[in-house]
Amino acid sequence: MYEDIKSSLKSVVKTAMRCRYHRIHAIQATRILKSIARHGTKLRDSDKKLCDEYAVDILGHKHFAPWLYVYTAISGEFKEGWIPDNYYGSIVVPKIKGDYGKVSSLKPLNAVIFQSGLFPDLLSYANGVFFDAQYRFVPIEEVASILFRYQDRVVFKLDNSLQGTGICLFTRDTFSIEKIQSLGNGLFQGFIEQHGLFAKFAKDSVATIRITTVFQDNGEVSVRACYLRLGDANDTHVQSKSHIRVPIDLETGAFSGVGYTPEWIEIKAHPTSKIEFAGHYIPSFRNCRDTVTELHKKVPYARCIGWDITVDYEDKVKLIEWNAEHNDIKFSEATQGPCFADLGWEQLQ
Repeated sequence: MYEDIKSSLKSVVKTAMRCRYHRIHAIQATRILKSIARHGTKLRDSDKKLCDEYAVDILGHKHFAPWLYVYTAISGEFKEGWIPDNYYGSIVVPKIKGDYGKVSSLKPLNAVIFQSGLFPDLLSYANGVFFDAQYRFVPIEEVASILFRYQDRVVFKLDNSLQGTGICLFTRDTFSIEKIQSLGNGLFQGFIEQHGLFAKFAKDSVATIRITTVFQDNGEVSVRACYLRLGDANDTHVQSKSHIRVPIDLETGAFSGVGYTPEWIEIKAHPTSKIEFAGHYIPSFRNCRDTVTELHKKVPYARCIGWDITVDYEDKVKLIEWNAEHNDIKFSEATQGPCFADLGWEQLQ
C-alpha cells in the first residue's frame, strides 16, 4: 500500500513538473511572438495550423507548437524537420546526452577533458582550494601574482554560469581572495584581446561565435549552426539580456545582412556602433570550424554541443566555453534551420 501511494505521488509530481516546464516555454515563445508582431512580423493562421498538426502528429503533443510558431514567423514559412526548444530539452537531451552533458558546467575540468591550450584558462577555485591549469595546488598568497603576471584583467566564471550571468571581471586592484571564496567554485580565464573586426562593432566586450556541432551515429562530427553574439555599448561581456545575434553562413563565415536584438527584432546594423552586418566575414572561420569539430571527438558522449569561441587580434582561435547540456538551438532553428532534420530526433519521443 505504502509503495503504491509513494509511486502515485512521484507520478503526480513528475506530471506537474513536466506541465510547468512546457508552460514556461510557451510563455517565452508567446513573448517573442508579441514582440515581433509589434514590428510587423506576424504568424499566418494557415501556418499556425501546420505547426499545430506537426506538433501533434510528428512530435506527439501540442505543447511543442509554440516554438514552431516562433520559427515559422521568423523564417516566413513553415518547414518540416524543426526541433522545438522544449522538445529538445525534454526529449532529445536526455536521449542523446544523459547526464554526460552536465560535465560542461564544471568549468575547471576544461584542461583535463580537452588537454588543449586554446582555452585561456589560468587558475581554478574548487571546494576551497586554488589550482593551476595543470591541477597543481596554488597557495593563496600566490594566486594574485599568477593571475596578473601577464595581464591587467582576468575573468572569473562560476560553475553553472549561463547566459552571461555568474561572470566577474577583476583587475589587480579589485581582486580579492575573500570575494572569490564568497562566490564559490569557478574558473579564471585571461581577458582576450579580440580581433579588430569584432572590436569595431563593440570594443569593450569580447564577441563570441556560437558553433553547434553534432556527433553523428556514424562517428563523424558535423557543424550544424553558427551565429555571432555581440555585446551592446556598455557591456563588459556578452550577455543574453543585451546581446545582438547575427546568423553566420556555415560554408563561408559570412555575416547575414540581418541581426536580431534580444527581443528578436530584425536590425541591419549594430545599434551602438551603427556598423552594418552585411559584407563582413568571421576571420579564420575554417579554423574555427575545424577546431570545434576536433574537440567534439574528445567528448563524443555528449552528442550535441554549443561551442562559444572567438578569434583574437592575432587571428588565433580561442575557446571560451562549451555547453553540452541544454545548449541553445532555438535561434539557429529559427534563422538557419531546420538544422537537425536528418538525425531522426523527431522519432525519439
